Amino acid sequence: MRSESTEKPSPDDEHLSLAEAAKTLPGRPHLSTLHRWRLRGIRGVRLKTCLVGGRRYTTPRWLREFIAASTAAGDGLIDPPSNLSRDREQSIRSAIAELDAAGI
Repeated sequence: MRSESTEKPSPDDEHLSLAEAAKTLPGRPHLSTLHRWRLRGIRGVRLKTCLVGGRRYTTPRWLREFIAASTAAGDGLIDPPSNLSRDREQSIRSAIAELDAAGI
C-alpha cells in the first residue's frame, strides 16, 4: 500500500521536512512518530507527505488537516476512511440489504 499523497502541495505551501514538522507540534513528537503517521496513520487517517529529492516533506496545511481529521475520528464525529475497494463495499451493502429483506 502506498502512503504518498496524490494531492500535490500548492506552490505557496511551505514545505517542512518531517523533522521540522515534528518541532512545530505540541509535545514535539519523535521523527519516527511522523513516519508512522504517514505510513500507517492513526484512526484511519494518514499524514500527507510528498517526496522531493529523496526526502519526505509535509506542509503546515496537511498537518492541520491530519490533526483535525484524526481528532474528529477519535471523537467519533466521522467514520474512519475505509480501506475496502468500492466493489467490496457495494457487495457488503448488497448482502446487508438482502439479509434485511429476508428478516435475518
